[in-house]
Amino acid sequence: MNKPRLIVNNSKNELKEENFFFNKNELKTILNLYAKMVSEGSWKDYGFNISKKNVSFNIFKRSSENAIFNICKNFKTKNDNLRYYVSDAQGNILSMSKNLETLIDKVKWNKYKIVN
Repeated sequence: MNKPRLIVNNSKNELKEENFFFNKNELKTILNLYAKMVSEGSWKDYGFNISKKNVSFNIFKRSSENAIFNICKNFKTKNDNLRYYVSDAQGNILSMSKNLETLIDKVKWNKYKIVN
């Protein structure tokens, strides 16, 4: 009579570590844009919003107010064009793209002036 054996298949290839943040090049691109807009006096503060579905870089005119723009990266997207998008304070999507650099170049940041 054979003894039952427990076989556990825990290969490292099956365990896929998911990265729930911007990578180094994406963050560099966003922070370069942020530095440019801060030097113009348009933006004052930033913050991050991180969840399992997406991560967003939130841009503030004043730190005591709500974010005026959100640069978001979707992790679990059905449409490839919604990988990166920019939304305003009301949640309206201003622009979307597969590539972050083309998204940032496509949006006319000076066109969107903040009115008090």
